Amino acid sequence: MRFRLNFHLMAWAGFALMAGVAGLSQPAPAADEWPTREITFYVPYAPGGSTDPISRKYSELLEKQLKVKVIVENKPGASATIGTGAVIRAKPDGYTIGLGSSSSLAYQPLEMKGLAWKSADDYQSIAKLSDLPVILAVPAESRWKNLDEFLADAKANPRKLKVSVSGLRSVNDIAIQQLNKLSGLRIVTVPFTGGGGEATLAALGGRVDGTAGFAPGMKGQIDAGKLRVLAVFQDGKYDLLPDAKPIGETPWKDTFPVGYYVIAPNGLPKPILDKLLAVSKTIVESDEFKSFLKANGYTSDPKIGDDMKKELAGYDQKFREVVKFLDDDK
Repeated sequence: MRFRLNFHLMAWAGFALMAGVAGLSQPAPAADEWPTREITFYVPYAPGGSTDPISRKYSELLEKQLKVKVIVENKPGASATIGTGAVIRAKPDGYTIGLGSSSSLAYQPLEMKGLAWKSADDYQSIAKLSDLPVILAVPAESRWKNLDEFLADAKANPRKLKVSVSGLRSVNDIAIQQLNKLSGLRIVTVPFTGGGGEATLAALGGRVDGTAGFAPGMKGQIDAGKLRVLAVFQDGKYDLLPDAKPIGETPWKDTFPVGYYVIAPNGLPKPILDKLLAVSKTIVESDEFKSFLKANGYTSDPKIGDDMKKELAGYDQKFREVVKFLDDDK
């Protein structure tokens, strides 16, 4: 009886060992077969601002290219560093990618300690999607009819006028700070963790005097006559809002458009990286994507891989100058 029992136990053990070895011998899906399942695309901002439309358009076209589901997930907080960090710290298998901005990628590492990235060397640059100029708007019933009136009031009343922005040291915040730096004005920025949608609502609700944001997230309120656009932070006329005064027509011409980029964790296998770069290049250079950008106020300026990385590295000095101004102004 004991022999029979031991025989059965040994037989089962042998079977389990063979099954385990067989399981180990099953190859993992090869990198050149990627993707074989859905991809998550993190957006480090709340819904309702300028990042959702462009993120969802890119993801829609990525789905068509790769023939798998791309799930867009908003992961806001801490001036976009929570969602950005989630991408950078993700497993480098091609199934987690996301949106980054010039602020979250290049400015925040100068201000915040302990982030998973300090420079463009700490993540994989995939593709630049667009630039987008900051616009300054006030409630339609406000007393300021144009930019000159608003700036005159700001000059007469230092630190009295308040402008909402979508996060501390987001690009729209930095644009106002750069205006302060160059003009000698002291317009106060009020950051909102809920992104551009919450910042716009704060202006409409009278909690602040105006808002600095981006046209894609504000155009509904502009078209409805609830917001009046005073200025666009670029050199020439803004086709989407031709009545907005370009900052380039004032003495303070330097501007900070926001750049939107697709990033991934470092360490992607080469077949996955090559495929992601290739399909992203196809997307950002496509007529469909360019038409979407133009219709929604984004500027087409495609850059892939290392060209995108070089651009982000170039932001460093400009941002450092703003950091110094803010430190000196405390």
